[in-house]
Amino acid sequence: MGDERAGTIAVADSGALIAVERGNRLVASTFQIAEALHIPAGVLAQVWRDPARQARLTRTVAADHTSIHALDGDTAKLVGLLCATSGTSDIADAQVVQVARQVGGIVFTSDPDDLRRIDPGVKLVVC
Repeated sequence: MGDERAGTIAVADSGALIAVERGNRLVASTFQIAEALHIPAGVLAQVWRDPARQARLTRTVAADHTSIHALDGDTAKLVGLLCATSGTSDIADAQVVQVARQVGGIVFTSDPDDLRRIDPGVKLVVC
């Protein structure tokens, strides 16, 4: 990894956070040096199980440049519309796309097909 990723605005899906927790150095270091890391609250809920045993995940979530995006009323409506227009029902995936659109970020994912179904133009890095 070099300084070329220093300007990365990253959005994590559950697969990316699981990769960090499992010791994927490429994903972890990218998140560490990213300009910003955005995590939808639904994604965090999918992977957060035992912070005492999830040290890598805990550090990633606690980093100064990490933002957790709540699923408030306005966001829930946007996410619901994304699900409706794409014919999907996974609100966590739809929130990932919504956050990526909001912040102009690149989604780090282990499941590109589902995210592309929601938005074929979403920028992805498969991990």
